[in-house]
Amino acid sequence: MRRELGIGSVFVSTLIPSPSSRRFSLFPTPSPLCYILPRQMEITWLGHSSFRIKGAQSTIVTDPIPPDIGYSPAKQTARIVTVSHPHPSHSFVETIGGEPRVIKGPGEYEIANTLIIGMATFHDKEEGRQRGKNTVYVIEVDEVSVCHLGDLGHVLTAQQVEEIGNVDVLLVPVGGVSTINATSAAEVVRQIEPKAVVPMHYKTPALTRELETVDRFLQEMGVKDTTPRPKLSFTRNNLPPTTQVFLLEY
Repeated sequence: MRRELGIGSVFVSTLIPSPSSRRFSLFPTPSPLCYILPRQMEITWLGHSSFRIKGAQSTIVTDPIPPDIGYSPAKQTARIVTVSHPHPSHSFVETIGGEPRVIKGPGEYEIANTLIIGMATFHDKEEGRQRGKNTVYVIEVDEVSVCHLGDLGHVLTAQQVEEIGNVDVLLVPVGGVSTINATSAAEVVRQIEPKAVVPMHYKTPALTRELETVDRFLQEMGVKDTTPRPKLSFTRNNLPPTTQVFLLEY
């Protein structure tokens, strides 16, 4: 009798004697191919500084946006919402379904097996005297570390870089005006040294606010040609070996 054990598209079987018939029968046996694949998390850009970060056990939405800034993302449901600062274009939490836990400042949070650390920074170069405070979040999702810089208004201090720690995916504002500009954003990338970089908070055809486009940042990073993707999917094993810039569709 033949029995086969399916592992993806591989079938493993072995011959062992059958006591009753003294003939060989086929039964499944353990195989080194039997292992658990790493979990794959997904990042989708909703526009401006808002992303959906989806893991195996939770979905996070960052800096939810109102409809009046030009983007029209589909209705989102999340377990967690992070807000970097209380400006309406970064804190429109009423659009998010699922009764999410809303995080609005520095601290250490563990929700639905997701670790989030919020760190205090500023929205300008004058320690908040112009635009106030900003929270940077480091979010651990399925063993991938994602850092959302919010509306960061300055390059980081050595202490802040140490507090942020190792980052796999960096979500960085690049459009200037109310955040760091392209040159400062490139410097922050060099400070953090992530594996993947996703620019945000820049001028697009949809956005009704005046910001710089992403082009200058791409020049600063030495990126000549990159095609926007609908989403990014990462595991701990498929991250780029060196820093790589990715553009996302909205």
